[in-house]
Amino acid sequence: MRIKDNYLRSLSDGREVYYRGKKVDSIIDHPVLKVAALHAAKLYDVADRGHSNNKKEKMAEPEISTYFLTPRNPSDLMRRHELIYSTTKFCNGVFNISQAIGSDALFALSIVAKQTDRKYNSKYSVAVDDYHRFIARKDLTLAVAQTDAKGDRGKRPYEQNDPDMYVHVSETQEDGILVRGAKAHTTQAAVSDEIIVIPTRAMTPSDANYSIAFAVPTNTKGLKMIVRPIDELEGNSSNVLSRLDYELETLTIFDDVFVPWERVFLFKQYEMAGELAVNFATFHRFTAVSYRSATANLFLGTAVSMAKQNGILESAHVKDKLVDLIMYKELMRMSAVAAANSPLMREEIAVPNPVYTNIGKLYSNRSFSHILDALVDLSGGIISTLPSLEDQNDASERSYITKYLGAATSGNERIKMLRLAKELGASSLTGYLLTLMIHAEGSIEASKLALLKDANIAEAESLVNDIISQTTN
Repeated sequence: MRIKDNYLRSLSDGREVYYRGKKVDSIIDHPVLKVAALHAAKLYDVADRGHSNNKKEKMAEPEISTYFLTPRNPSDLMRRHELIYSTTKFCNGVFNISQAIGSDALFALSIVAKQTDRKYNSKYSVAVDDYHRFIARKDLTLAVAQTDAKGDRGKRPYEQNDPDMYVHVSETQEDGILVRGAKAHTTQAAVSDEIIVIPTRAMTPSDANYSIAFAVPTNTKGLKMIVRPIDELEGNSSNVLSRLDYELETLTIFDDVFVPWERVFLFKQYEMAGELAVNFATFHRFTAVSYRSATANLFLGTAVSMAKQNGILESAHVKDKLVDLIMYKELMRMSAVAAANSPLMREEIAVPNPVYTNIGKLYSNRSFSHILDALVDLSGGIISTLPSLEDQNDASERSYITKYLGAATSGNERIKMLRLAKELGASSLTGYLLTLMIHAEGSIEASKLALLKDANIAEAESLVNDIISQTTN
């Protein structure tokens, strides 16, 4: 399997990346972006990431990343959940998306490719399987570009005044296609080896030109990535977590990017676009509740530590807040376990149970603000008014700050924890996480729609109707 240094060296491949108005010549030498690269590289240090290969996976290598193991049963899904959970903990509570999201897309592509082949007598399954083997053998990192720029949200792709608001085929050639458009907030694209592109929504016959799925290396000509400002790292000198781990997002632009036919996984079969989007969303929301339950440890652990240091751990209202934090973590994990153990089988692939997956995801979306409330309450208002790191390090100020910020523990000890509490509960990172917890892996509304579609409402109706039928007057 691949080693970390090999991955880091591969980032110097001529990819076109921009940050704060400047082209980045070397990501690994960039003072800000290198943190995202080093975070991704931690994947290659995770113990027990490998999976002993078997003939059914048709890989030549004796061992591949467990992320690329196609789930065939509940045990495979449980192993995937545990890998995502443990890898997130290993990365200081920050999700490592580097092979998780790409494999989510690969599984969805495998299902839909088989369905499309049966309907159209196409050969997408061969292309998807070949690409899956290529990625697994080389142990590569992947980003997934799904969310289009969208333009006017009240119009379908083909109705946009500017056709580039959704990624589309701009030209068909003998050996492949040219694609044009942009995908928004593509996580870790700038530090990934490959980018998989899939539709963001269901399509109509008029949207056929937008009904495409494909994969390209990140250094492909015409592919440009504009990285979001990393305010959580640059805007808070007292940060603790973000200087160790964070994930970047890009506006990913396809400026007539060439894709060879062997890397095209859907081409204008508009009926399959929605099916692909939904299957990917189910796998990726399973990934979401798996990593978010691990990330919850950051908030639970910091809240407990702050309560201890503030001398309020035994107060009744504090215990209530801690119960909320524990429930947040464990209910998400319960939904992942339930989803893994009650999968739906599609094309011989075990798909996490959509109902249990979306319940966990929706609970995570709706409850995160309450988790912030608990952390801020137990930490105190000082996390918003904490003197800066520069003040803390100033010789003439240090003794006053450490004296007056002491509580049940020394000022020095409490300040260290306050810095983490500030970063999690009252900083640029907080705003980023609030948006992420609402929209990442699908919005609240998307989870609601999926839950209404997949829940067995008919069972409840039948019960009530049976009772009514027994009523005599």
